[in-house]
Amino acid sequence: MKKIISILILFPFLFNLSPSISTSATEDRTVSSAIVLLRNPLSKKEIGQLVQTYRQLELDFVYETIFPGFSVKGSKRAIDQLKKDGRVLHTFPSTTHQLQFAIGDERTSPYWKEAALDLLQDGRKFFESQLPNDSFSDNHVPNSTDRKTIPISSQLYNLLQKPMSISFIGTDSIRNMTDEKGERLTGKGIKVGIIDTGIDYTHPDLFRNYEKGYDFVDRDEDPLEKDVGTIHGTHVAGIIAANGKMVGMAPDARLYVYRALGADGRGTTEQILAAIDQAIKDGVDILNLSLGIQINGPDLPTSIAIDAAVKRGIVAVVSSGNAGPHLWTVGSPGTSQKAISVGASTPPLKIPYLEYRGSYFPLKTIQSFGRWDFFRSYPLRHENDYKGPETNGDALVLVEKGGDLLSEKIKMLADEGVKGAIVTGYSEEELGTYVNDFQSSIPISVYALSEEDGHILKDLMKRKTFARLLWKREEDVLAPFSSRGPVPSTWNIKPDLLAPGVSITSTVPGGYLTLHGTSMAAPHVTGACALLKQKHPDWSPEKIKAVLMNTSTLLQENRYKTFEQGAGRIRVDEAFRTETIVEPGAIVFGKATENTFEKTSASVTVENISEQPIRYTFHYPNGEDNVLWDFPPPFYLKPGEKKTIDLSVRLKTFSKTKEMEEGYIEMNAGKQTFRIPYLYVINEPNYPRIMFFTVEGNKRGTIRYEMYLPGGAEQLWIILLDPLTGGVIRYIKEEKGVHKGLSVKEIELKEAIPPGTYLAIAIAKKSGREDYLQQWVDIPMEE
Repeated sequence: MKKIISILILFPFLFNLSPSISTSATEDRTVSSAIVLLRNPLSKKEIGQLVQTYRQLELDFVYETIFPGFSVKGSKRAIDQLKKDGRVLHTFPSTTHQLQFAIGDERTSPYWKEAALDLLQDGRKFFESQLPNDSFSDNHVPNSTDRKTIPISSQLYNLLQKPMSISFIGTDSIRNMTDEKGERLTGKGIKVGIIDTGIDYTHPDLFRNYEKGYDFVDRDEDPLEKDVGTIHGTHVAGIIAANGKMVGMAPDARLYVYRALGADGRGTTEQILAAIDQAIKDGVDILNLSLGIQINGPDLPTSIAIDAAVKRGIVAVVSSGNAGPHLWTVGSPGTSQKAISVGASTPPLKIPYLEYRGSYFPLKTIQSFGRWDFFRSYPLRHENDYKGPETNGDALVLVEKGGDLLSEKIKMLADEGVKGAIVTGYSEEELGTYVNDFQSSIPISVYALSEEDGHILKDLMKRKTFARLLWKREEDVLAPFSSRGPVPSTWNIKPDLLAPGVSITSTVPGGYLTLHGTSMAAPHVTGACALLKQKHPDWSPEKIKAVLMNTSTLLQENRYKTFEQGAGRIRVDEAFRTETIVEPGAIVFGKATENTFEKTSASVTVENISEQPIRYTFHYPNGEDNVLWDFPPPFYLKPGEKKTIDLSVRLKTFSKTKEMEEGYIEMNAGKQTFRIPYLYVINEPNYPRIMFFTVEGNKRGTIRYEMYLPGGAEQLWIILLDPLTGGVIRYIKEEKGVHKGLSVKEIELKEAIPPGTYLAIAIAKKSGREDYLQQWVDIPMEE
């Protein structure tokens, strides 16, 4: 802790002082929201009477199916008083959930809304689409005579009829299969709930599927996503169930739509919970949530609610998040134990590469101008070797971060007539700023190269030669933005599996658009679940999840960890042809003790769903010399027979440096081979000790904070700093033995702090590791 403080004091300029959530001395600091979990169920009337006893509280939502509870708005002091009521078991603060997608080539962008609107305007030309003039009243389900068609090119029509990502996961090969009623597998009769930004149910590809919905943002029964500034929910719905020019995964599924995210793509915890509660009441079979928060914890309200929905028979599919490529970044509710948490992989794509002196460097297209001649080479120059158009004309130039603004550098190169620029060392945000502000005015092709590859390329350029741009076909690569696990404390492997989430074309209000994100991956799995549910209506959510995991294909087994790709990328065709189910689809052995040779076991159930006897054999994972495995001997199962078996692990020696053992347990089942992901925690892993922190000052001489500690903390400090000098203003809190989870506390200051803006630093320490988060805080003047 002293080391961190010394760094803060000496080098305050090293830290990004941009606030994650800013407060203002002029705003009303007393209003807050909370989710209340009751000890025992109460009627709506009794809940209303309970809330009325606190004058500064207003009842918001009542939850009847996810857990006994409700949400309130009002003063924080009244909420604190409510916590002490004997009928209240626990309260949670409201957090903000957001979408998990990006437009174009940008992985993330703060300008996504503006970019979406611009693309929709330009899309009328690109997609040859026209917006309808029809208007619909609440609860009106449009029919074919209500809609104008959206004329499109034959090339786009062919793309939409058989979307590449949907075909790639094997959906086409099961289209002619039938259910027990003799109906083709199209999702017919399956109710799919979508919690999102609403959908444009007037879209000609979606109006046939729309059943009903609710808007928890505007509090009405019309979840229409049209002229509200968002496109996300309509895109998700098209992947699941488009039935027009575009054909989705389950084109005959019925859509139940719950608008819980507003015009800025954000929604509160209480809105998400209300939507889940309503979906359960509506009896949906499958529920898609392409949203989340960047808190990796299994005990947050949305994760608890999702688990409750699964217990009631709903298959819940959740995007894992777009905070990759680092570990421990999966966010709630993707941390739900029972949900299917979905990461993003690539369908077959053409990726631009730079070839130089026998080395190949993957590029990211920032902007494309003109046509490339891929049959010729170009001279490659570093920007420092720039000598004017006579030398660099028709050349490629490597541009490193530093000096002039990127836009100024690119403009200068364009003026000199170079063929293209390859930029390196710039962040996603910097590239996003360039794309949104300058690309249309600078006629030059620009590609981005990773900083690491940029250094390698620069070294190779000490010997001058020619470079060549080429395209490579790639598929089944883990998307760099896809959030990784595992989940602290439960050590669950997340994501559970992957689906295509890069360059996914689907419906949007007024046409079609290509987006990236785990938001786009999740609806592929939702559609697959709808098809499985139609084929096997008696299958439980756990069984459907296990089948999809059992039959997924690993992406380069030795390249990605289990908690990066889960069971792998889904294979819909294999899921329908499997003859065996292993449940659960992943094995978590928990955390080891320091006792060597102590046996730790986990159970799985193996079921033969074929019409023939099957012989089963387990094989030890490779390369784990310090691990002793205990697997059952080979055994047979008759048709329809199932057997629960124990798989055990022991450590020969306890290593204080090894954090986790992970990999895949192989099981042969007749002609099939299963690879079951497993995880065994040896030592407290190197996860972030603190994942969420907000703080604000109150006029009555108190400071209130909220934080999330995934594994608790042996020691916790909160310090107030002068943002200009880095000097310590006040040690606000020091505490030992802090419990894990979400914590909300108010601290009464013994001495007044002068009014002003300060930087609050929260530092958590556990198992020898310290992590910190920072937050602006305004101390208001006393009235």
